[in-house]
Amino acid sequence: MATNHYFSQKVKSEQNLYEDIIIESLKIYGQDVYYIPREIVNEDRILGDDIQSSFSNSYKIEMYIENAEGFDGEGDLFTKFGIEIRDQATFIVSRKRWNQTIGRYDNEINSVRPREGDLVYLSLSNSLFQIQHVEHESPFYQISNLPTYKMRCELFEYSGEALDTGIDVIDDIEADYGYQYVLTVDVTRTTALGDVGITDSGSIGGLRLVDPGAGYFKTAPIVTISTPDVGTGAEVVAIIDSDLGQVIDLTLVNGGFGYTSADLTIAPPPVITFTKGEPVYQTLSDGTIIEGEVSDWNDSSGTLKIVSVGASDGKFHAITTRLILASDGSGGLVTAVVEDNQLSENEQNLDFGTDNLEFLDFSDENPFGDPQ
Repeated sequence: MATNHYFSQKVKSEQNLYEDIIIESLKIYGQDVYYIPREIVNEDRILGDDIQSSFSNSYKIEMYIENAEGFDGEGDLFTKFGIEIRDQATFIVSRKRWNQTIGRYDNEINSVRPREGDLVYLSLSNSLFQIQHVEHESPFYQISNLPTYKMRCELFEYSGEALDTGIDVIDDIEADYGYQYVLTVDVTRTTALGDVGITDSGSIGGLRLVDPGAGYFKTAPIVTISTPDVGTGAEVVAIIDSDLGQVIDLTLVNGGFGYTSADLTIAPPPVITFTKGEPVYQTLSDGTIIEGEVSDWNDSSGTLKIVSVGASDGKFHAITTRLILASDGSGGLVTAVVEDNQLSENEQNLDFGTDNLEFLDFSDENPFGDPQ
């Protein structure tokens, strides 16, 4: 027979009470995590993959880890190619809290629920988990209400994605495990020198470039004419060679009048500096622009590390020994390029890297194979 129509499971007050109890339980027994939505950059429509995914936002929310006795999955596997860590975890989050903190209309996310492929950062273990499946019907319809999402996740293996979440410990993964270029940049900076002459009519003339200086790459320096007398109106501009970073000429715009003596001063070049996370550019001889993101800069040694490198034509181009610039015009000549492949570091297992000699014999040609 049909259900009794005198009784209803859709009592709003009971649904709200049940949901509030779940939220309170998650706040008591849960963990603060960061939900990081994936942004598709260049999807392969044949294989359905997007190697260049970026993660530019993060949202803090409480979630409950269902794994009571440690992470699930296959654990740590020793193979002939190294170690694979296949930890899995199940996170539970309140629908109501999701809508309040992440699914808000003013957040940069257009999903009504957690999405497969997004990331969850667990501060407890300092690890990123990728969502594999979202169960949105658990518990089932006991009171005609579904108050939670259950996300089954596995440990995320970084493979070159752009991480710009604003959380340092997360963004550092890109620098620690990404494929990067290590550049040696010439940090030489010297101020250009010049002098002027005075014509019989009291105007400026006879400009002479004494020293072209070094470090003038993007913006020509300001040239100042100073005098102890009443001379005024003189204007001189500097012409630079952006490839060489030098002043190559001085041009007289206005000779002025009233000068009996004058000194010419050329402003020093800007300080060569790069800020972690800012974009840098290099223009090739054919006009192709290579762009990357600064992961580290050492001003004393001139060592610049760059990750997430791509070209304006969508093709592969290697960074070369040419001028490289930041958006503010700071930059320098690249004198050496080294490609640092850190893919072997992406297991994110710090303990094995320091303790391996205690239980594996790496003097053997193949410590993971049969004994010799």
